[in-house]
Amino acid sequence: MQKAMLVTPLEVLNQFEAHNYTLPAAFESRLKANSGKVFCYFDGREISWAEFDGDVQKMQGFLLSQQVQAGDRVGIVAKNHYVHLLLLFSLAKLSATLLPINPEFGTTELGYVLKNSEPKLLFIENNLLEIVDAACQENDLDPLIVFLDQGQSSQHNNQYQTIDAALKDFESFRGAPSTAQADDTCVIIFTSGTTGFPKGVMHSQRSFLLCGEAYIERLYIQTNDRIMVVLPLFHMNALFYSVAGTLCAGATLALMPRFSASQFWKQAAESKATTVNLIEAACNILKLRPRSEFHTEHQIRCAYGVRNSAHDVFLNEFHIPYFVSGYGMTEIPGVTCSPFGGIQKPGTMGPIGKHPNPNQLWAKCRVIDEAGNDVPIGATGEMVVKTPIIMQGYFRDPEQTQASFKDGWFLTGDLVSQDEDGYYTFVSRKKDIIRRRGENISGAELDRIISAHPNVAEVAAIAVPAELGEDEILAAIVLKPNTQTSAQEIQAWCAQRLAAMKVPRYIAFVETLPYTPTQKISKAVLRADKSLITKAVDLLKPNPTHQSLKH
Repeated sequence: MQKAMLVTPLEVLNQFEAHNYTLPAAFESRLKANSGKVFCYFDGREISWAEFDGDVQKMQGFLLSQQVQAGDRVGIVAKNHYVHLLLLFSLAKLSATLLPINPEFGTTELGYVLKNSEPKLLFIENNLLEIVDAACQENDLDPLIVFLDQGQSSQHNNQYQTIDAALKDFESFRGAPSTAQADDTCVIIFTSGTTGFPKGVMHSQRSFLLCGEAYIERLYIQTNDRIMVVLPLFHMNALFYSVAGTLCAGATLALMPRFSASQFWKQAAESKATTVNLIEAACNILKLRPRSEFHTEHQIRCAYGVRNSAHDVFLNEFHIPYFVSGYGMTEIPGVTCSPFGGIQKPGTMGPIGKHPNPNQLWAKCRVIDEAGNDVPIGATGEMVVKTPIIMQGYFRDPEQTQASFKDGWFLTGDLVSQDEDGYYTFVSRKKDIIRRRGENISGAELDRIISAHPNVAEVAAIAVPAELGEDEILAAIVLKPNTQTSAQEIQAWCAQRLAAMKVPRYIAFVETLPYTPTQKISKAVLRADKSLITKAVDLLKPNPTHQSLKH
């Protein structure tokens, strides 16, 4: 569907009554126009806006019975689930806060998050009871635990319930008046963290809704769109783009438990999804999957997050006509975005994004040097941002909150450049800079060059210690299936495309790379693996082993 045939983002918003930037008011305005329409597709079932409203009221009744009050936190430790949505909207009515937690956390990580946030209730997958119990006991916590599946609570005392039993007594509950205010904290998302423990990023109901409205502009979301969610709801992308966008557009959410490469196209077809948000790793996985899994009858018209490496495959083989790519962080979602149907510059993060309402104040960005001065067009510096969609701070961490700002600007820690048209290009994380022979080298640049090799599936270039100080470069590489490549071939590939000082000294072929909970390659884990360098080929040795890996 061409842009000219779509209703404009402002027209989409203007279909609904104005609200006060609270979730309950925004939902109510959409419910009036959409009561019989599908709000959510989950687990093969379609739930209408009216049915969802009834389920939210039941959940609100249960939360009130557990004395959940304004400012309280309620956690959910699970893959994507319908209950995530019920909690988000019911807690917002009570001016309370949703705490979505990564179900793959170990006991230490989970214990830290629970001790830091002290949730009053925990909704969990049944199979996580042992690890949740251990984390709670180690930190002297005793929240009521509610299971998302049947068959568990009878084995335990009253500290445990199933979701069906919890809501059973509230079938006829019709909700208490909402106490919501626009600046209430509606969610705390714990960052994956590259060093130390994660930080809890607090966002208001206003921030959530502004981000959802901007998402309509990003993908030209229509009220008849079905927004597919495969990214985790403990992550900003799924919550503040897909869920918020669905709410603000009065659209439909197609919620999947997780990203499944083998089932992706089947799920897309069955759910009748029309848009989807992905990350680069997921795109590259889909690109490599057998084409027998592809369903030609899918209806996806636009995909967010498709990077340059997968662009041609998604366009020509998967037949998705529109792509959108942007930049944001958990603390500042939705800062830049390539314009839907506008000038596309693959490999960039696009210009500063827009809100459908031209009168809404929006993000400002600067690119600065170490002294805080603006750098010239085309030069690299740190991106700093002012935006209305910004965190309220890190939960119970005022020092880190203060350290993240300077003179009112949020310090992203990302090095970027800006061209004459205002399009930004990501260069590297400040922490991903390799210092070699007095020069700064971008690990992200090395990743991009090496990943273009026809046999390379994934790569992560990291700094390792040099004998005389500073850094040497190690490239950890996963090869594509049924390919064979030597370290010397990778070296030659780099030498043809990079300055000599940027060519890696060490090449390590590995079966897999570690990932963060938000599915980004974890270079912190690689840097901490002291055995990696011993497994690598040292290309500075007089006669390095001609190692190759057939994968």
